[in-house]
Amino acid sequence: MGAIEDAYDDLDTDVSFEEFADAVEQKVEEMAGLADEETAAMLIAHELKDEQVNGIADIAPGMDDVKFMGKVVSIGELRTFEREGDDEDGRVANVEVADETGRIRVSLWDQLAVAAVGTDDEPGQLEIGQVLRIAGRPKDGYNGVEVSADKVEPDEDAEIDVPVMDTYRIEDLTLGASDVTLKGKILDVDTVRTFSRDDGSEGKVANMTLGDPTGRVRLTLWDDKADRVDDFDGGESIEVIDGYVRDRDGDIELHLGSRGTIERLEEPIEYIPETTDIAALEIGQTVDIAGGVIEADPKRTFDRDDGSEGQVRNVRIKDDTGDIRVAMWGEKADADIDLADRVVFTDVEIKEGWQDDLEASAGWRSAVSVLETESATGESTATSGSQASGSDDVGLDAFENGDGAGGSTDAASTPATEEREDAGAVAAEAIEITGTVVQAGDPVVLMNGNETWSVHTDESVRLGEEVTVRGLEEDGTIEAEDVF
Repeated sequence: MGAIEDAYDDLDTDVSFEEFADAVEQKVEEMAGLADEETAAMLIAHELKDEQVNGIADIAPGMDDVKFMGKVVSIGELRTFEREGDDEDGRVANVEVADETGRIRVSLWDQLAVAAVGTDDEPGQLEIGQVLRIAGRPKDGYNGVEVSADKVEPDEDAEIDVPVMDTYRIEDLTLGASDVTLKGKILDVDTVRTFSRDDGSEGKVANMTLGDPTGRVRLTLWDDKADRVDDFDGGESIEVIDGYVRDRDGDIELHLGSRGTIERLEEPIEYIPETTDIAALEIGQTVDIAGGVIEADPKRTFDRDDGSEGQVRNVRIKDDTGDIRVAMWGEKADADIDLADRVVFTDVEIKEGWQDDLEASAGWRSAVSVLETESATGESTATSGSQASGSDDVGLDAFENGDGAGGSTDAASTPATEEREDAGAVAAEAIEITGTVVQAGDPVVLMNGNETWSVHTDESVRLGEEVTVRGLEEDGTIEAEDVF
C-alpha cells in the first residue's frame, strides 16, 4: 500500500479516495517539487482533519470549511435580494440546526435555498427533525456564529438526541436559538429608549421581563417593535413569535426584531417566584425578594459624573422574617408602588447600605412586580403586577388574609377588630400601641405585627418611624392623646 493510501485510510472523511488522490497530485504541483507524494498526502490529510468538528459548539469564525451534522429545528422563509452588477436576484434561506452541544444558523443560497425551502409552486425538501450533513464556511453573523453552506445532504440513518419544539418554555431557551415562539406573563415593562447607530441613523429599544412556570427571561424589542411596550401592562400574558436568543453579560436574552410579533393571550400564564427570606440575605447575593411596602420615599434625581441625570427611589419592604430598604434605579424608580402594596423584586443585588444596614439594589436587570392584593374591605384589587395573591408562596405571611396596611380609616380591619365586632359594639377604651408608621398623614396608619391601626393625631411622624400612641380606641381607630 502506498503513502497516499496509508494517509487516506487514517482519515474519517466523506471525501472519496479519487478526490483525495487528485488533491495530493495538485498539492505536489503547487509546491513545485518541494514536497513528494507522502508529504503532500500528509498535508491534505491534515487539512481534511481540520474540517472535522466534534460538535456544533466547536465551530468558530475564522475556521476553514467545516463539516458537521445537525438536526433541523427551524426552517426560515425564502427571501430574494438584489446583487450588484447582476440582473438576476439572489435567494437565501436560513435553517437552524442543533446537536447535543449547541445550535447554529445555516445560510443556504440560490438553488440550494430553493431546493431546501421550496417556492409557492413547489414544496421544499427539508423537514423539521431531519438530520443533515453540512459542509460550509463559518462566519460572524447577526445572531452569533453562522455557517454559509456549500453542501447539504440528509442522512436518514443518523440520529441526534435533540428535542424539536413548536413552543418554547423559558428553561428551553439556548444561545443561538431562533424562530422562537414563547408564551409568558409580563413581570416588568420599561420605556422606549432611542440611540444613535454608527451610520448616524436613530434606533429604538425597549425591554420587558417575562415569566412562566419554568423561569423568567428579559425580552428586548428593537425599532418598530419597541413601541409595542406601550400596548401592554404588567400582569398580562403574551405570546412572542419569531424571536431569537442572544447573550448579554453572560445571561441569555430573548430578542424581537422586524420579523417578530407579539400577541396578547386570553389564557393566563402562571409565574411563581422563588424568593429569599429577608432575614437570610447576605452582601453580594443576587436574589429575588418579596414583601409588603412599609415605607415609600419620593423619587429623586441626581447628577452623574459624566453630566447626565439619574434617578432613584427608595422603598422599604417587610416579610415575616424582617425588612430591608430597596433602591430602585433609573426606570425602576418610576414603578407605581404605594404603601401596603405587596411587591416582588427579582434579580436585586444585596449591598451594604446606610449605617451598615443591608440594602437591595434594583437596576436594569431587575424586575419590579406589584402583586394582586385584597383591600381591607375584602374586595379584590388588581394591580399592574404579575402574580395572583398567593402570599404563602412569596413569603408574605405578614399580609395574609388581606391584612395589609391600608390608606384610609376603613383600612384598619384586622383580626383584633373582627373579634371586637363579633362581640358587639363596645364603648371606647384607653389603649397604648407601639408600631411602625406605614402611612404618614390623616389618619396615621401604624403596623404592629399582623395588625394595623388608624390614628388621628396632629403630631408629625415619619414613614418607617417606630412610635407609641396612647388614646381612646374604638372600632380600630385611636384618638391619640400622646404620641412619642
